[in-house]
Amino acid sequence: MGRLCIAILVVSCLAEGAFGQQALTWQEVRDRFENTNPTLRAAQIGIDESKAQEITAYLRPNPDFSSSLDQLQPFNGNPYRPLGFALPLLTSSYLHERQHKRELRLESAQKSTGIAQSQLADQERTLLFNLRNAFVQALQAAAILGVARESLAYYDRLLAVNNDRFKAGDIAQVDLDRLELQRVQFESDVQTAETSVRTAKIQLLTLLNDRTPVEQFDVTGPFDFTEQITTLDELHDIALANRPDLKAALQAVDKAKTDYRLAVANGSTDPTFGVDVGRNPPIPAYIGFSVNIPLKVFDRNQGEKARTQLDIRRTERLEEASRAQVFSDVDSAWATLNSNRALLRPYKAKYLRLAGRVRETVSFAYQHGGSSLLEFLNAQNDYRSVQLNYLNLVGSYLTAASQLNLAVGREVIQ
Repeated sequence: MGRLCIAILVVSCLAEGAFGQQALTWQEVRDRFENTNPTLRAAQIGIDESKAQEITAYLRPNPDFSSSLDQLQPFNGNPYRPLGFALPLLTSSYLHERQHKRELRLESAQKSTGIAQSQLADQERTLLFNLRNAFVQALQAAAILGVARESLAYYDRLLAVNNDRFKAGDIAQVDLDRLELQRVQFESDVQTAETSVRTAKIQLLTLLNDRTPVEQFDVTGPFDFTEQITTLDELHDIALANRPDLKAALQAVDKAKTDYRLAVANGSTDPTFGVDVGRNPPIPAYIGFSVNIPLKVFDRNQGEKARTQLDIRRTERLEEASRAQVFSDVDSAWATLNSNRALLRPYKAKYLRLAGRVRETVSFAYQHGGSSLLEFLNAQNDYRSVQLNYLNLVGSYLTAASQLNLAVGREVIQ
């Protein structure tokens, strides 16, 4: 019997380890996302591709080699000396790139990689905002589900008391029926909240590229608002230092200037140096050198010079637009956050406690005949509405906090 109990205990522990899962915090969810999200992993491959292009940009020109054998006379009447008057020739040449063309190509490719890295960081910033919103929605749905279940349990206790009152003849059948009908609303709240919890978890699992069953997946974290102490000017400075899209715009201006320098360098002529070795009877062997310099009668790179110079002005305007967008994003998110915080303060300081006290007082009065059925039902609905409004406001606040984090480029509000 003892062995059987031990076996059952071991099996139950294994089952709990297999089917149970600890609720994940925001940091754990974020770490999983960065390691498993397919969109980010695909973008990282794009960075590696850009680095491979740096190798191509810095390649040297290959030298040319040619050989020839001329004046063969197999039918000159002396079949034993068909190569007697042959003229062998070996030639090699190399194009020398001037004006640091290779270095400028490499510099341009490296700056393209830097822009790609900043764009990846900006894409990650946006995806993290979506992940944070899904995380907040999961917490909000769980909080609403808790309130819905608590309200249903509280109402069931009141129904039990009123059922006893009905049996004792204190209330009429119609009043008990109306109380029973009101329970449908609380049941509906529970079912809706359970569906919302499941939907939010599915969205999170999709972003995490995780196939864990919804029943085995959960998240945890604070679902409340805090007083923000960072000033708007400080947020502007943080955003200017951290926004990857603004950094990418600045890098684009720098790359455009490098591309213009490369266009100017490409307009210069490159000499080709050659050397040849041969035989020319009666000279048994000789060596020669040559230099081939293209004549720059017409500048065939004028259009590229003009295009890259215009590209500098275009990227500078885009950088100005990105900087203005940064200030706009921060100001809008800051205003929304403060608005939600102003609405939440009276709820937390007054309305939640007041709604609970009214519900308890009216419920006690109704059970003792001191209030009407309508007052009792209104008190239940008022408590439910205040609780749901508060939780929805907290969700809006956390969403606004995520928007502010997105606007400044890093998490300033956890």
